[in-house]
Amino acid sequence: MSMILQLDHVYKNYSRGKTEVPVLKDICLEVEKGEYLAIMGPSGSGKTTLMNLIGCLDVPTEGKYILDGKQIGSLDDNALADIRNQYIGFVFQNFYLLPKMTALDNVALPLLYAGVSQKERRERAAEALKAVGLEERAGFYPNQLSGGQCQRVAIARAMVGNPQLLLADEPTGALDTASGNQIMEIFRELSGKGMTIIMITHEPSIAACANKTYHILDGQLITTGKEAAADEEG
Repeated sequence: MSMILQLDHVYKNYSRGKTEVPVLKDICLEVEKGEYLAIMGPSGSGKTTLMNLIGCLDVPTEGKYILDGKQIGSLDDNALADIRNQYIGFVFQNFYLLPKMTALDNVALPLLYAGVSQKERRERAAEALKAVGLEERAGFYPNQLSGGQCQRVAIARAMVGNPQLLLADEPTGALDTASGNQIMEIFRELSGKGMTIIMITHEPSIAACANKTYHILDGQLITTGKEAAADEEG
């Protein structure tokens, strides 16, 4: 396999007045194309900051972030936006669907920003909804869908642009157990097709669905492997 991303001794600090507050400390991480990994950690551990860096929503204070051969830290906001649109799909705990748009139009929205024609947008959005089992809900609005269905629409939206990397931040956090299991089954299928998935979760049972688990504490990656999930349960 080839490497899709590398974090090389990455630090992230935030300024509070005249004080520099360290959030991430000496993070080293290599992810190969097609890997499915989970990052676990308690509130305040730095896992969301790490996800923001990986998702090109922020840049490191120190260290290198290389995504598919591109050095991310030196890019401006417009270039970062282009990288996000080309390479990354996002799935969030709260779905972030637009309430006045149908499921189909919500899924098609990233393609609008990418300059894809309306006909192709609708065709690709319909295919993405079919892939998550919601082709019959294409004309429904978010308030007509269950939480699990909304998250499946969000996953379809994340994958419609054929991203190389899918980032999921607590993707089952707002769902009941049965709906959460459905989402994990979709992730398993996407992983089986070769998509790279990085998932943040505080739930050991969800982390166990990934092939590899990392644990972050006080801004540092301290353990790797399935044992991290076992430690969290203990």
